[in-house]
Amino acid sequence: MLEQAIFFTILMGFLITVLLSPIFIPFLKRLKFGQSIREEGPKSHLVKTGTPTMGGIMILFSIIITTLVMTGKFSEPTVKTYLLVIVTFGFGLLGFLDDFIKVVLKRNLGLTSKQKLLGQIIISVIFYFIYKQNDFSTVISLPFSDFSFDLGWGYVFFIIFWLVGFSNAVNLTDGLDGLLSGTAAIAFGAFAVLAWNQSQVEIAIFSVAVAGAVLGFLVFNAHPAKVFMGDTGSLALGGAIAAIAILTKLEILLLIIGGVFVIETLSVILQVFSFKTTGRRIFRMSPLHHHYELVGWSEWRVVVTFWSVGLILAILGIYIEVWL
Repeated sequence: MLEQAIFFTILMGFLITVLLSPIFIPFLKRLKFGQSIREEGPKSHLVKTGTPTMGGIMILFSIIITTLVMTGKFSEPTVKTYLLVIVTFGFGLLGFLDDFIKVVLKRNLGLTSKQKLLGQIIISVIFYFIYKQNDFSTVISLPFSDFSFDLGWGYVFFIIFWLVGFSNAVNLTDGLDGLLSGTAAIAFGAFAVLAWNQSQVEIAIFSVAVAGAVLGFLVFNAHPAKVFMGDTGSLALGGAIAAIAILTKLEILLLIIGGVFVIETLSVILQVFSFKTTGRRIFRMSPLHHHYELVGWSEWRVVVTFWSVGLILAILGIYIEVWL
């Protein structure tokens, strides 16, 4: 039964996105919702100017519809189901506002950093309030050991840090055609396996719904991309994967399974710290994927390499949790 749920969920998530895209992409073009390319970025990216963005709307629609339909068919929606949907929609809505301001109102920076952070914190606090009202665990366990500790009321700060941190980390990874779509599909697929291993059917279905949706999006987002997901998609995916890690009590394991997102974020932090303290840059450009472009790698080579690293880390994470 669960095998059927997984198969039909990933198929439905995939098909919704694939069938929506040929309709939605021309619609975005007519509205002139085209991507603006940063002048300081790699010059090879200038040809992408005008490529439709805000394709994350299709991903969000697919995830939410697939999750609710398949959970109702193969299981029962629970508080965890609704928590995942709320976080995904909330962060997606925040990303949509950011995209809308940048693309439609022609304000290149979108929401200010303070506005975006405030929105992320509000969504995270709502998540914590519902989480706490249902007496879910505030214990954090460390992989490789039996060590665990209870944060108690301090768990609210952890939730804020995790949801905000990973929504931004995933957002930073969305810089090349197909890069985030592929790495996200791998990471959510890994959490689907782990949720299945825990018999948390509703979380497994949600994770597979996300994997199917982004794989469907990848059909049109692979190089050369016909559409970008924008912050609408990337912020939603980051919030969703952090929420899954919290609800499966695999918070720290996300650092491994989502290792590509962590590495991308660290490259930015190290670059900024080095430049401000020494005046020198560690990388030719950050996030890290741009560094490899500027040393001569093709965009496709960078993307496939990052996918491969993501797959290795996902397998490692599953191995640690299931077999160690």
